[in-house]
Amino acid sequence: MVATALSVVAIGAAGCGFSDDEGAGGANAVNWYVFSEPGGAYDAAVETCNKQAKGAYKINYIRLPTDANQQRELLVRRLAAKDSSIDLMGMDVIWTAEFAQAEWIKEWTGANKVAATKGKLAGPLRSVEYKDKVWAIPFTSNTQLLWYRKDKVDTPPKTWGEMIDQAVEQKTAIEVQGRQYEGLTVWVNSLIASAGGQIVDEEGAVKVDGTTKQAAEIIERLANSSAAPPGLSTNAEDEARLGFESGRSNFQINYPFIYPSAKDAGGGLQKKIGWARWPAVEEGEKSRPPLGGINIGVGAYTKKSDLAFRAARCLAQPENQIVAAEKGGLPPTTESLYDDPKVKKAYPFADLLSESIEDAAPRPINPAYSDISLAIQKSFHPPDSIKADEMETKLKERLDKAADGKIF
Repeated sequence: MVATALSVVAIGAAGCGFSDDEGAGGANAVNWYVFSEPGGAYDAAVETCNKQAKGAYKINYIRLPTDANQQRELLVRRLAAKDSSIDLMGMDVIWTAEFAQAEWIKEWTGANKVAATKGKLAGPLRSVEYKDKVWAIPFTSNTQLLWYRKDKVDTPPKTWGEMIDQAVEQKTAIEVQGRQYEGLTVWVNSLIASAGGQIVDEEGAVKVDGTTKQAAEIIERLANSSAAPPGLSTNAEDEARLGFESGRSNFQINYPFIYPSAKDAGGGLQKKIGWARWPAVEEGEKSRPPLGGINIGVGAYTKKSDLAFRAARCLAQPENQIVAAEKGGLPPTTESLYDDPKVKKAYPFADLLSESIEDAAPRPINPAYSDISLAIQKSFHPPDSIKADEMETKLKERLDKAADGKIF
């Protein structure tokens, strides 16, 4: 079993660097702690809900850093101190099990549960469930697609092997995320899931098997081929975007943000971009693309539970999901919205996006996720040093050490 190795300092609310307007609005104030969304989508959602509330509540948008690790650290410190000012929080999809197990968020039951689950795509829905209970409402989602230069690629590859072959033949690169960070875990997890495997289950049981070797074989082959992009071991999402925009690559695995970015890259690049499903591991088998996004949880120590649940349901309403897609490039979690003209305009690839999110593979839903992710990153980095034949043993040993609270 993988045990939680989280150690937090129970410090008070002061000194965490939040805005001065925290708590503004009096008895009806509802504080929403979430990352500072640069497109204005979250500001618009707050404004919409405050108007619709007609004084019943007032949502305060408390801005967290854009870095997910920093967001989690600041929230964990406050929640460990039983801070009642956290009424709502924007939660990365990988936090659900940890926060639920620690009793830092409230369960969604009754009418609230119905609102949180009705009409949602399967991927986002899995990300709010832990031990057969619902712990948040899905707000925005995300996934990766295969992007390619349709002016240079006649038929997009369906498997990783086919893509590597094409890239080598065309003397071009495949842009992926190989840095030792969460993006590497995302890549590995989806490869293993696409091969039919699982890393760790909800109870913490290690499930490492032959699918780990299959994932390692793909990464090893790419990293040691001419299709590996320069700086693979330090590349994250933005480096992959820049490599594709520079013309050094005909293929890119990345999130939809790269599409609007291509419009500003010059040379008519956006019109030259094609898209396809995240590549499969085995021919004829469906891939399991990555799953990202933000869910909204209700803080366990809030003194305004009823208002918090009402505000969360408002924030996650379809109208606000559409605005998030338009302004923030953040895909909806509600299935029917992918037929909305505004969403289709924002995402010409809306049907593929919806399908990919529906079939997406959540990362391990486990309270010890941080340790699990670190074990994956250390085992698979740097990509060009991977020995696929040794990976099963290496990853299992690191996960077992994490279970014993040992440094790996």
